[in-house]
Amino acid sequence: MALALALILIVIGAVAFHAASPWWLTPLASNWQQMDDALMLTLYMTGAVFVIINLFVAYAVIRFRHREGVRASPEHGSKKLEWWLIGVTTLGIVVLLAPGLDVYAKLITPPSDAMQFEVMGQQWRWHYRLPGKDGKMGQTDVSHISSVNPFGINEKDPNGQDDLLVDTQEIHIPVNKPVKVLLRSQDVLHDFYVPQFRSRMNMVPGMVTSFWFTPTIVGKYEVLCAQLCGVGHANMRSWVIVDEEPAYQAWLAAQPTFAKLRAAAPGAAPPPVEEGGAPAPAAAAGDVATQGKLLAQARGCMACHSVDGAPGVGPTWKGLYGKTENLDGDKTVVADDAYLKQAIAEPKASNVRGFPPVMPRQPFTDAELAAMVAYIKSVK
Repeated sequence: MALALALILIVIGAVAFHAASPWWLTPLASNWQQMDDALMLTLYMTGAVFVIINLFVAYAVIRFRHREGVRASPEHGSKKLEWWLIGVTTLGIVVLLAPGLDVYAKLITPPSDAMQFEVMGQQWRWHYRLPGKDGKMGQTDVSHISSVNPFGINEKDPNGQDDLLVDTQEIHIPVNKPVKVLLRSQDVLHDFYVPQFRSRMNMVPGMVTSFWFTPTIVGKYEVLCAQLCGVGHANMRSWVIVDEEPAYQAWLAAQPTFAKLRAAAPGAAPPPVEEGGAPAPAAAAGDVATQGKLLAQARGCMACHSVDGAPGVGPTWKGLYGKTENLDGDKTVVADDAYLKQAIAEPKASNVRGFPPVMPRQPFTDAELAAMVAYIKSVK
């Protein structure tokens, strides 16, 4: 009897929890009501099966319990019952799969007038790219990926020179316009997920996946990575800002092009020479600290190192320069230029006490290391 009562209470508690929980359904902010409908169908069907099975087990425990003079015994070989179970199970699977497959087919088939933006997932950061004024994005290849070119844009492709590379963790899109999202991964499996849009897709290294949606409500929506991608997975967050058209166009005009960022990168090639020997005009390079900031964003450093003093996977950069750090092995070191360059280039050489030794080694040029240190110095 105690077991039967426990099963009944579990059923009542589970149903009450799902009915009363305020967070069980996030408000919809896109056109994918069909996604909600498919999820609700799954919830109702699996919930009904959960209730039926548990109540049946409770009934069986009570009805066929051992009593004085009565002892339960099993029966085998009911073909009629087996065919009923096969038929009902098959029908249930079809009812569950069919709506999901239909919605998925629509999710990956965008309308012809959909605008595009590209997302590159990297441990543990998002990179965003949009087409420039020509409406085309440049060709990409993994062989072109570098600290200043996380998308691997072909520098010789003219269509890529005006590509807009978002240098913050915010991507803006206009409201009530269909958007196709192109998804790539630079390292491991990621998943681009915005709960309010009811749309998500895996990002597989070596592949380009995609989905589309139409944002319907102006606002700020958090981007999550829905695949465990390493120790910094929980920090891999970003924002999608849905704007009215004027605000979107103003934001779009402020985004740097690939050509501009490449010209401002540490160690960028000197400007070309025009006919007659005069140097051709070049894009003005940003100061070294700004270059270091862009480099830190491109390499994914900001996922583990905060600049506001907040705790993270690694030490905060706020006030780090000149500070005495305690290392494993009861050692101390002053965070000067030499130490910071070594810590960036050879992270396994020493480890700050209290932080896991998980920083991956990445190649840096001397100019890039100097820019990174200059940026860390500027974070007061």
